[in-house]
Amino acid sequence: MIKNIALLLMVFFIASCNSTKSVVRTTSKSKPKTTTTTKKKPVVQNSTTKKTPENKTTSSPKNAKELQLEATSTVKTYEEEIILYISNFQEIAKNNMKTHGIPASIILAQGILESGAGKGKLAQTANNHFGIKCHTGWTGESVSHDDDAAQECFRKYTYPSESYNDHSLFLTTRSRYESLFKLDGGDYESWAKGLKAAGYATDVKYPDKLIGIIERFELYKYDNEVLHRNYIPIKKEALVENSEGLYIVQQGDTLYSLSKKFNLTVEDLKKLNYLEENAINIGQKIKIK
Repeated sequence: MIKNIALLLMVFFIASCNSTKSVVRTTSKSKPKTTTTTKKKPVVQNSTTKKTPENKTTSSPKNAKELQLEATSTVKTYEEEIILYISNFQEIAKNNMKTHGIPASIILAQGILESGAGKGKLAQTANNHFGIKCHTGWTGESVSHDDDAAQECFRKYTYPSESYNDHSLFLTTRSRYESLFKLDGGDYESWAKGLKAAGYATDVKYPDKLIGIIERFELYKYDNEVLHRNYIPIKKEALVENSEGLYIVQQGDTLYSLSKKFNLTVEDLKKLNYLEENAINIGQKIKIK
């Protein structure tokens, strides 16, 4: 009996030892890892260390010089658009000068003025850059457009170059423009005044507008290329006939700059010169008193 009890105690003791060893062994193998996290202090940037994105320069319409061109339509455009128009049509104008004898400067200036540098309704819908009406004998396509009268007939072209060619033919085939072709091929001032005198336009400022565009954008250079010469216009004296208080508008002049120059307001200048808009043209005479 005693032997049996002793045997049971020994078995219980051995089982207890095995159980204890198993627990210890498992704990040692799967000992949990302890990780410590440290909060990063926020970096405070001051005015000396803060990085700012690089400034990008963008052109703003407010800084661009706006021009108003009046002929068959009233169109507001920018210098950049006129320069692009000149680039697109300068070769056509020079070729027409070689073929028909009309100064390239005059052709381009009229195209710019009449079409609003290609933005006018007739230019957009009919490729008509010179406001040429149908007239008797026209058998091509046409569009209706309000001009001197409502819904007048204007010629429609497939390409703008056709309009340029028709403009040259219009001047060379009508007797009232014959005297123009006796002028020097590069005398754009006489051509501008001659067009008005021959009845091309009713606007009394038409010659000044053409001359202003030619000199502002140096269109006479294309006449020089055709004629193989290097004519440069002589800059006129800005202030003329002091007794009458007239000023000849120069490149870069605006009504605002002239108001500061002559100690007047923009409204004073507009009233003195019966101007409804702020647009002025190079070569235009402005009353300053």
